[in-house]
Amino acid sequence: MTAKGALTLRRHAGAMVSSRIFRSRWAALLWAAGIVWTAYDVAEANSPPARGKADQPAKAQPTDATGSAVSDADMQVLANFLDGD
Repeated sequence: MTAKGALTLRRHAGAMVSSRIFRSRWAALLWAAGIVWTAYDVAEANSPPARGKADQPAKAQPTDATGSAVSDADMQVLANFLDGD
């Protein structure tokens, strides 16, 4: 065997190891199931958690500069002031 032939065999040896899995339908099926399972786990890990109504945060109450709550009447007074009426 020549040196060129030995290099060719070594280069293809790695490709043959990875293609060995597809010689059996069952091995290919298990390999594909592992890929799908991994993809599902990765996608599930990156999704936000499901939240029900009880888990949702309370709606924030607007406050003024002093920290006291602002009512709808206060907002109406401010709107009238800005309109110039």
